Amino acid sequence: MASSSVSRLSAISSLINNNPMSSSTQLANQLPWNPNSTEFPSRKDLPKLPGAPDGAAWVWGKDDEVGRLNLLTPQRVKSSVAEIETGEMVRLDLPLTVPEKPAFDREVFQHNIKTLVDGVAYDDTYIMNTQSGTQWDGFRHFGHIDSMCFYNGAKSTDFVGETANHRCSIHHWATHGIAGRGILLDYYHYAKTHNKPYDPYTTHSISLSELQACAASQGLDLRPQIEGGDIRIGDILLVRSGFVERYYELGSEQRYAAATRSHGDLCFAGLSREPAIRDWLHDCYFAAVAGDSPTFESWPVPEGDYLHQSLLALWGCPIGEMWDLEILAEKCRARGKWSFFMTSAPANMPGGVGSHANATAIL
Repeated sequence: MASSSVSRLSAISSLINNNPMSSSTQLANQLPWNPNSTEFPSRKDLPKLPGAPDGAAWVWGKDDEVGRLNLLTPQRVKSSVAEIETGEMVRLDLPLTVPEKPAFDREVFQHNIKTLVDGVAYDDTYIMNTQSGTQWDGFRHFGHIDSMCFYNGAKSTDFVGETANHRCSIHHWATHGIAGRGILLDYYHYAKTHNKPYDPYTTHSISLSELQACAASQGLDLRPQIEGGDIRIGDILLVRSGFVERYYELGSEQRYAAATRSHGDLCFAGLSREPAIRDWLHDCYFAAVAGDSPTFESWPVPEGDYLHQSLLALWGCPIGEMWDLEILAEKCRARGKWSFFMTSAPANMPGGVGSHANATAIL
């Protein structure tokens, strides 16, 4: 081989080896994991971590505070910008006044105008529960029930009391940033158009096979990219289950009655808790997941095996709830494309539990 050809091959090899996005397999026991890897262990192959519950994926370092948001590396964020075609922006937050009566005994949002100089200058004040409307569930929101551990080994004493600190605080997400490729599964539209109607205010569990059928109707393959599918590491999954559309169809009294039922009687559609769903959610390595329902998973949870504890406490995967996916679904359907660039700016609140999403999709 000519020396010039050898030099070119050598240069290409060097470029590949120094490229953090070049093909690399993350070994399960090689801690901490490298977020730039292009293949990660499956759920069944997770390492057993000393002092952690079974199934914990606390793999990004002992001081890690952002979990699967680590997958939103500069390289992945930059490549996700290629999703932008028209530059049209779609806001994904409901108005702060929606829902008018939150479920789970959460406080009603209050807005007041403060007069500084009459006729000249004004401020306003908000009184709010950060999880009363469109929200992120932070890592402080829900722990692993049996061990009473939160993500990466945090305890309730890190949040409240004399030893309170900033472990698992929402402000870590804010300073890291959330931006990347979003992908929408419009399951509610699929169900209505395939003779599978249901009421989003009932415990309708969406199985993996149903999500796969929905995706196929949208021209998507829900397997990870490394298996030949359309899901890329670090994608942000959005699932439309129909809650927002149904909310606007109900009258004020109906909304109030539905929201004020006891916790055990509250009913919402959402993802099932079957092992296949858990394996898929884990093994696709989504950076975050979100839906339009108040719970993301189907509710109530009679067996106590909450999907919340798997996503938040065990895997460090943010959960978004009550996102407004109505206009986004219309736009995606019209253009026949279900992926987009999206951003979210959680509150930069040290010690915070959750945050309104402040999210935008850019088409």
